[in-house]
Amino acid sequence: MDFFLVFSGRGPSFFCNNLLHGNAIMNMCAAKKDFCVMGVVNTTPDSFYDGGRYGAFDSAVMHAEQLIREGADILDFGGASSRPGAVQVDQQDELERVVPVIRKIASGYAIPVSIDTTWASVAEAALDAGATIVNDISAGRFDRNMVSLVAQRKCDVILMHSRKEPQTMQQEPFYSDVVNEVQQELLESVSLFLDAGVVSEKILLDPGIGFAKSADHNVALLHDIDKIVMLGYPVVLGTSRKNFIGKITGRDVDNRLYGSLGSIAGSFYKGVKIFRVHDVAATVDFFKVVSAIESLAAIP
Repeated sequence: MDFFLVFSGRGPSFFCNNLLHGNAIMNMCAAKKDFCVMGVVNTTPDSFYDGGRYGAFDSAVMHAEQLIREGADILDFGGASSRPGAVQVDQQDELERVVPVIRKIASGYAIPVSIDTTWASVAEAALDAGATIVNDISAGRFDRNMVSLVAQRKCDVILMHSRKEPQTMQQEPFYSDVVNEVQQELLESVSLFLDAGVVSEKILLDPGIGFAKSADHNVALLHDIDKIVMLGYPVVLGTSRKNFIGKITGRDVDNRLYGSLGSIAGSFYKGVKIFRVHDVAATVDFFKVVSAIESLAAIP
C-alpha cells in the first residue's frame, strides 16, 4: 500500500510510503534502514524480566553501552516498573534511578534517548539531562502536566494505549472490539496533545501490548496492527518477552526470545518500523535478514 487516507476527526490527510508525519525518528532510521530498534534499559528492582540487574549506576551504563554496540537505534530508560501489579514509585526515587544514567549516555553517545515515565517532573529532568523522547504509558492520563511539558519542550512523545493503572490493569480487561477501541482511544490521546500545541510530527503511537489486555486481545491487535498504522502516526511496538508469549509457547520469561521475534515479524510487513526490545542483537540480526529478503537488497 503506497498511500493512506486517514480520518481522525480533523479532516483527511494523505501519508506516503510510511514516512508518517515526517517524524524525525522515522526519518533518522529510514536514512539507514527500514526498521528501528529501541533497546530497553530498566534501572528498576522489579521489572518483569530484568528487574534488579541494572539498578546500580555502573551496571546500567554498561548495559546501555552494550545495547549501543549491538545496534540499538534508540535507548529507552525507565526507573519505575509498569508490569502488571507494580506498585507506584515515588517520583524522586524514579528520577534518582534514571537521570544520572541518561546524562552519562546522552553526553557520550550520539543516540536518541527516551525516558519511560508517566510523571512530568521525571520527564523534565530527563530532558534536561539529554533525553529527546518521552515515552508515556498513560498518554498523559496520570499526570496532565505531561501534556504541557511535551508541548513546551517540543520533544517527541510516544503515546501508549492503556487503561486503569499497573496495579489493576489486568483485572478482567474487557473490550467489545479491541482493535476499534484501541484505535479510538489512541486518537483521543492524540487530540489531547494536539490541542495543547504538540505538532503531529512529534507524536508516535504504541498499542500497549500487555497493558489492560488479555492474551487474546494482544493477538487480535497484532493480527490487525495495520489498522493502528493507518491512523497515520509511526507505531512503536513492545512485545518483548511478555506474558502472552509465554501463554502461547509455554515458556518462562527467560526463554521467550524466539517467541518475541515471532510476535513482531508480521507487524513489520504491516507497517510497524519501531520495535522496543530487551534483546537488541538478536532483533537487529532478525530484521537485517527480513529486510534484505523483502527489499532484494544486494548482499555485500
